[in-house]
Amino acid sequence: MLTKRVVPCIDVDVDEDGNPAVYTGVNFENLEYTGDPVEMARRYNDAGADEFVFLDITASAEGRETMLDTVSRVADEVFIPLTVGGGIRDTEDIKETLRAGADKVSINSGAIANPRLVNEGARAFGSQCIVISVDAKRRFDERGEYYAQVDGESCWFECTVKGGREGTGLDVVEWAAEAESRGAGELFVNSIDADGTREGYDLPLTRAVCDSVSTPVIASSGCGGPQDMVDAFDAGADAALAASIFHSGEYTVAEAKAYLDDAGVPVRR
Repeated sequence: MLTKRVVPCIDVDVDEDGNPAVYTGVNFENLEYTGDPVEMARRYNDAGADEFVFLDITASAEGRETMLDTVSRVADEVFIPLTVGGGIRDTEDIKETLRAGADKVSINSGAIANPRLVNEGARAFGSQCIVISVDAKRRFDERGEYYAQVDGESCWFECTVKGGREGTGLDVVEWAAEAESRGAGELFVNSIDADGTREGYDLPLTRAVCDSVSTPVIASSGCGGPQDMVDAFDAGADAALAASIFHSGEYTVAEAKAYLDDAGVPVRR
């Protein structure tokens, strides 16, 4: 059986002095300074993380390039697979991000604006490098394609862009299946509704995507502890991403893996 992955993530923005800094928030808002991205990368590499995710959270919204100099310094500190996202709009951006030290790129807004970017990226660099990220928002109306039951109500999940600031009208499940058919090697499923709440992953969202694709799925947003990871894996996820529980020191990666192991989840120790 393939082992499940535990993946710390840092959300990186530029502080008031123009320096890269890690922030955490709730529902993609109310961001608070958390630490230095390079130092945190070093810490998680040493802590036994399976992979590491670096997200430049305002690059797409501001129409700027990913902070590749910081990516390069982070890459020097990690010897586990590194995924980098934010501001990737074309194959040149993919190439430059991989050249800076990323093993994989996470693409959201750029792929929705130009779905052929998925095909082109997979063809040029290999599907294993192309991670399609979705920032999903629950919608309780009749405009979706695929519906799930959430607290007794029927809802669908809309893809949003620019850090969750804009809706697209595109159904997450529909887009996940299309991205897979275009060559995406992995799907990174974020929930705006669960983000930063520590109340658990959005399991209806996770399950809906996992049931529609065979491509590996990373569950993201809302992790409050290792049991939430167990629940995400039970919903079909291949990896569980967490940020605030690790950043705060509430849990270590080793503690999370020990809990998963005790629960019968296959993990790399």
